[in-house]
This record gives sequence, structure tokens and C-alpha cells, in this order.
Amino acid sequence: MERVKMAEAESLETAAEHERILREIESTDTACIGPTLRSVYDGEEHGRFMEKLETRIRNHDREIEKMCNFHYQGFVDSITELLKVRGEAQKLKNQVTDTNRKLQHEGKELVIAMEELKQCRLQQRNISATVDKLMLCLPVLEMYSKLRDQMKTKRHYPALKTLEHLEHTYLPQVSHYRFCKVMVDNIPKLREEIKDVSMSDLKDFLESIRKHSDKIGETAMKQAQQQRNLDNIILQQPRIGSKRKSKKEAYTIFDTEIESTSPKSEQDSGILDVEDEEDEEEVPGAQDLVDFSPVYRCLHIYSVLGARETFENYYRKQRRKQARLVLQPPSNMHETLDGYRKYFNQIVGFFVVEDHILHTTQGLVNRAYIDELWEMALSKTIAALRTHSSYCSDPNLVLDLKNLIVLFADTLQVYGFPVNQLFDMLLEIRDQYSETLLKKWSGIFRNILDSDNYSPIPVTSEEMYKKVIGQFPFQDTELEKQPFPKKFPFSEFVPKVYNQIKEFIYACLKFSEDLHLSSTEVDDMIRKSTNLLLTRTLSNSLQNVIKRKNIGLTELVQIIINTTHLEKSCKYLEEFITNITNVLPETVHTTKLYGTTTFKDARHAAEEEIYTNLNQKIDQFLQLADYDWVAGDLGSEASDYLVDLIAFLRSTFAVFTHLPGKVAQTACMSACKHLATSLMQLLLEAEVRQLTLGALQQFNLDVRECEQFARSGPVPGFQEDTLQLAFIDLRQLLDLFIQWDWSTYLADYGQPTCKYLRVNPVTALTLLEKMKDTSRKNNMFAQFRKNERDKQKLIDTVAKQLRGLISSHHS
Repeated sequence: MERVKMAEAESLETAAEHERILREIESTDTACIGPTLRSVYDGEEHGRFMEKLETRIRNHDREIEKMCNFHYQGFVDSITELLKVRGEAQKLKNQVTDTNRKLQHEGKELVIAMEELKQCRLQQRNISATVDKLMLCLPVLEMYSKLRDQMKTKRHYPALKTLEHLEHTYLPQVSHYRFCKVMVDNIPKLREEIKDVSMSDLKDFLESIRKHSDKIGETAMKQAQQQRNLDNIILQQPRIGSKRKSKKEAYTIFDTEIESTSPKSEQDSGILDVEDEEDEEEVPGAQDLVDFSPVYRCLHIYSVLGARETFENYYRKQRRKQARLVLQPPSNMHETLDGYRKYFNQIVGFFVVEDHILHTTQGLVNRAYIDELWEMALSKTIAALRTHSSYCSDPNLVLDLKNLIVLFADTLQVYGFPVNQLFDMLLEIRDQYSETLLKKWSGIFRNILDSDNYSPIPVTSEEMYKKVIGQFPFQDTELEKQPFPKKFPFSEFVPKVYNQIKEFIYACLKFSEDLHLSSTEVDDMIRKSTNLLLTRTLSNSLQNVIKRKNIGLTELVQIIINTTHLEKSCKYLEEFITNITNVLPETVHTTKLYGTTTFKDARHAAEEEIYTNLNQKIDQFLQLADYDWVAGDLGSEASDYLVDLIAFLRSTFAVFTHLPGKVAQTACMSACKHLATSLMQLLLEAEVRQLTLGALQQFNLDVRECEQFARSGPVPGFQEDTLQLAFIDLRQLLDLFIQWDWSTYLADYGQPTCKYLRVNPVTALTLLEKMKDTSRKNNMFAQFRKNERDKQKLIDTVAKQLRGLISSHHS
């Protein structure tokens, strides 16, 4: 039973489900019926469902049939009416067709006109669209044409700006056109072309400034010289007016306006009201020499293209190379001043350009780069100047070089470059200048001394007298009182040498100008250089004259007189230096002039040369001596050679009247001593092996002549017998032998009161040996004569005793 109930329940559920599905099928859109049918096929009772579906269909068919039967008459009536309408419709169709045929026939021309109008409207629409498109493309083409024109005229920076506008503003609006794509593809090429062309312009610019550096530097240095001249005029004349150009403005030679770079500076145009200023030659500005626009254009182009660093590196690298070329001096630079001037002009031109680039660009070059270049330039320039200036032997060229270096330094200092090292180097060149001056003045002094007549300067009129006094500071009241004609005590080389010393001081002063030295430093430099002139150059010149072989006693005497007066003039040289340097000699650390020492040394050398010359003359006379050492007869007068010698000495000492007393006395004493010594040597020389008493007596006559000369006082100032003491050795020796006073000599030998105190036993023994040999050889039979034998024994005895004295003295 339960099974039956369960089956019935399931059957009811299935039937209810089938009914629901049928309702869904009836009410659901055909497109959505799929899921419903799907649920039927998913179940197991689809056969029963089909039966229900067939039953439902038959029910609907019966309902349709009922409905059709109910409305059939209305349907038949509708058909009848439709048939009537068809006839009427056919008539209407015929009428419409006829009307259409007539309309077509009548509107054929209108259709043609309308077709033409249509075509015109289409063309008009196309033209309008074309115009609109062309209006978009035309600015692009115009900009491109403008770009090409700018490229042709080498306006590269505006061309780059045009290219930027074309790329970012115009081309994006018409980017779908093919020609625009071609333009877009060409833009990188155009940029590279602009970049390359601008770089080519930069290279031309670098070549241009390399060629024009000399002219630019010359221009800058001319303006510096003009400014210095103006400053000097201003120092001498009061300035009229209230405005004045600043020094920087006066030196600025690069004030050209640069397009799109920096605004033109507004400089004060005040003019100094100086009379000679209008006569100054106008110096051209740098804008007349170099066009700087290429470097600015290239800088901006590379900046816009994002390659500024590349450009800066290239520019600096090329300028460094040019700097090395500029700083390489020509090998013959030292030969002329123009060589130095061209070298300086190139360096100044280079750094003036770099300074201008520094101030008119933003970072193309910086101060560190400029300072680095300047340090290199300074070291190389100083090294080159040291090398080449060392070859200069002309002081005028060295002085001109110094002035050129000062102008070079002043010019660069205006542009902010430190130049202290250049002025330090000038101090080194100053020493070299002093050396060249000393060499020049050595020749001047040599010519003066060689051309001098070594005679007192004669003057025959007051005008001549004042002329000499104007050349040399000399005061002598006695000479002034003397009538004309009269003579100065010194020769012409005194005023000439004095004036040349002053000229040397002036030459030294010229070098110290514009070196920014204090008066004390200038004074010290001049005094040191003058001391070198006196102690080295003039001293050597005087010594060379004094040591000449053909110098005479008269010349030597005049040299002593001249140097005496030059020595006295040293104080006037001190005053002269003080007047031109305004530094008092009492100032601390002031160098003193050593002229006094120089002239004293020269005078002493001349004195020694006089002594030597006198001795040589005496020796020349003594060479004429011709004694007969074995003569038996006594002569009645002195030898001829000695008489001539005494006459020569008298005339010579008469010339010594203008010499200082001590000099004349010393010369006279020296001559007498040398004469006495020479006579003694003549008597004792080894070649005289035999000597007779007669020869000694003749020799004694000559010595008496010498003593007579000494007693006559050839030079004033000697005490009574002072000059005779020069011959005391000879006198005592001759008296001993002539008087044969051996007993006294041997008895008193060694005592202070000995009569023959100046007789040396060795000398006496030597002379006695010569007389002993003569006694033996004079007469071979002398040994048979008693008196001769006694004399010979006496000589032997005396000789033996002398030997005893000598041996005891040595022991």
C-alpha cells in the first residue's frame, strides 16, 4: 500500500511539474525556452510530458477552430472589400505611374541640374576641407621654408629656435601627413647639421682670434699706455670738470653688444678736459678686430641641444692648445725689441679675449680656468724672459724690455690678473741690467783713460774755466786768483769720469721707474750699483792703465793726482744721489758709497807702480855700469852711468811737486834703497871674482855721488841725514876696506857703538876673498916679497877671524 501511495504521490508531483513547464512554454519568449526544455530532458518522465504536450496542443487547436468559425463571415467581408480596393489601387497605380512618367519627363533637366549641383556642393565641400587642411599645413611649410633660409644665411641659432617651434608646435597638428613624417625624420639631421656648422664657425672663430691676438694685445697695450700718459698729465695739471672715466672703463676694449647674450653695459662717458687729449690717436676697439658672435651662437646652440658640457670642454681644450703656442717664444726673440713686443702682444691678446669671454658668457670659462691658464702663462713667460734676457748685452735694449714688461704687467693687472711675479722678475733683470751697464761703462772708462793726455787741463779764459768747474766740483782759491792762462791740477779724464758716473746713476734711476719701489729701495739700488761701478769697473780700468807696460812716471804721477781729486768728489756724488732719490744719507740702512776706497786703492797701486818703475829705470842704468874690478889706478870722478842716473832721478823727483808729500818721500827713499841694494849686489855678484883696492876706490866715488844726491834733498820733507841712511851699509863696508880698519871692526863687533855696525861678516868675508885672490894672482912672485907676504898673511888672518865670527854667530 505504501508503495502504491508513494507512486501516486510521485505521479502527482510529475503531473504538477509538467503543467508548470507547459505554462512556462506558453508564456516564455521563444529565445528563452531552452532552459525549460532542458529541465524536461533532464527528468525521466519526458514520454509522459510529450503526451501532455500533445494533449495541450489539441486543446489549443480546438479553441482556434472555434474562434475561426466565429469570425468567418467578417473574414469573407474583408476579402470582398480588399478585392474592391485592389481595383481602385490598380487605377491609382496607373495614375501614379502616368504622373511619374510625366514628372520624370518634366524633371529630367532638373535632375541633371541637381546632379550638377550635387557635384558642385561636393567639390565645394572638398575645397573647403582642403583649404582647412592647407591652413594647418601652410604654417608648417612656412616655418620649414624659414628654417631653410636661416640655414642658408648661417643664422643657426634662430634656425634652431625655428626648428624647436616646428617640432613641438606645428608638426604635431599635421603629423598624419606624409610630408610631415619626412620633416620629422629630417629634424635630427638638421640638428646635426646646425651643430656641425656652428662648430665649424667656432673653429673659424678660434682661428680668427689666434691670428688677431697680436693686434688685440697691441690695442690693449696702446690703451694702457694712453691711460698711463693721461695719469701723468693729470698729476702735472689740475683736472677741470667733475667726471672722469674709471680705469677699468678706460681699459675696456670689448664693449660690443652681443645678440641674446648680455645687455650692453651703460658706461660713464665722462671725458677728462686735458688739452692734449684730443690729439691722442684713437685706438680701434676689439669689435673692429674680432667678431665674437660665432662663439655665443655656438654656445647657445649647444646649450639648446643639451651638449653645453661638450662645447665647453672643446673650447677650453682648443684654447689651452693655443695658449701653449702663444707662450712658445721665437728662438730669436732676444735680438730685437719687436720680438719681445710681439710675444707680449699675443699673450695680452689671448687673455683679453678670455677675460671678455668670461664676462660675457655664463660659465663657458670660469675664474678657476682663467687662473689656471694664467699660472701656466706666468711661469712660462717668466722662464722665457729669464732665458732670452740673459742674451741681451745692450743696456738700452734691457731698459726698453723692462718698460715693455711693465706695460705688459700693467695692462694685464687691469683685467684682474696678478702680476707680482713679473715685478719680482724685473728685480732679477735689474741685476742683469746693472751688469750690462757695468760692461758698457767699462768700455767708456777704457776709452776715456786711453784717450787722456795725462796732463793738467790748461784754460785760457774765464769761460773755459767755468766750463770745467761746471763739469767737476773743484774749488781752489789760489787757482782762482791766478791770471790766465792757468792749469787745473788734474787732467781731462777727471771731469769725464765724474760725469760718466753721474750718467750711470741716471741710467740706474731709469730702470727703477714704474717698478712700484719705495724711495729707499731705489736709493739702495742706485748706491749698490754705483758701488759696483766704482769698486769693480772703474777700479779695474784704473788698474789696467796703471799696469800697462808703456806707462810712464809722468802718467802715473798724474793718475795719483787725478784719483786724489776724484776721491774728494765722492761726497758730491753722495749729494747727487740724495737729491734724485730724496733719501737722506743719515737714513737707517742707507748704503754708503765706496768711491773713497776705490780711488785710494788706485792711488796706492799707482804709487807702487811708480816705485817699481823707478827701480826698473835704476836697473836699466845699472846695466850700463862697466867697472874694471882689477884696475890699479884710482879714478878722479864718478862713473858716467851713475852721473846720468842721478840726473834722471833729480828730474823725476822734480815732477813730484804736486804729489802728496809722503808719496814723493816714499818714492825717493825707495829709489835710494833700491840703488844702494843694487850697488851692493853689483859688488858682491859671483861673476866678480877678483877685486882690487883701486876698483873699490872708484866704486867709492860713485857711492859718494849717491850720498851727495841724498844730501841735496831731492824731495822736501826729509830730516837731515834720513835719506843718506839708504847708503849706510855701502858706506861702512867701503870705509872698512879702504881704511883697512879690521882691528876696530873685529874688536867692536856686536857692540851697539860699533863703527861698522851695518857690515855683515859674511859680506866682508866674500869681498875679502875676492881681494885675496887678486893679491895672489897679480904677482906670481909676490910670495918672495916680504911686504906682500905680510899682507897676504894679514888677509888670511882677518879671513880666519871673520869665519870664526860667522860660525860663532850661527851657533
